[in-house]
Amino acid sequence: MTAAGNGSVRRVEFSEAVRRRHMTRNFSGAPLDPAVVDALLSAALAAPSAGNTQGREFVVLEGPDETAAYWDATTDAAWRDQSRRFEGMSRAPVVVLTFSDPVAYVERYREPDKVRTDGVEVEWVVPYWHVDAAFAVMALLLGAADRGIGAAFLGNFRGEEALKSALGVPAGRRWLGAVLLGEPQQPDPASSSASRGRRTLVEAVHRGRW
Repeated sequence: MTAAGNGSVRRVEFSEAVRRRHMTRNFSGAPLDPAVVDALLSAALAAPSAGNTQGREFVVLEGPDETAAYWDATTDAAWRDQSRRFEGMSRAPVVVLTFSDPVAYVERYREPDKVRTDGVEVEWVVPYWHVDAAFAVMALLLGAADRGIGAAFLGNFRGEEALKSALGVPAGRRWLGAVLLGEPQQPDPASSSASRGRRTLVEAVHRGRW
């Protein structure tokens, strides 16, 4: 397991990282080595990207003075007072905010090597700017598990415009959500959703047809 203070690393096999990955909801508050954070972000930027557009960017908040901007924009006092998880989550020393750039994808798929032969503009049935951003987040979560760092993804449910304004995010960017990073601390309250268990191959995989 990574010691957050000194940056030591015990790497694991990919299958173990997948198995160990879970959402950490209680952090010690110990700072992370900036070099480790940079390594995680570099791996996230290597995730697949439609047309190699790479239209995803991160805002990294480190330390309580910076991470407070995230909590202030996305929660209110009433929620913080009643949440049994807020105190532990708010101690995460690093909050990574993932943004996508929809316009970058529209422009990329107007370029000669991507434009349709009939000249009709691509209809984005699936908004791949969100898909690419999610790929990057998954790489970040698995990278954290690989290094024994606690991580949790918190989705975009409220406060996007306030957050973008507070952080000076350019117009047109979309916020996918936040990844909390830090040294995990016990007890780590499990989500009520964890009791649902995981679907089996028989339940979720259809071979040949549905």
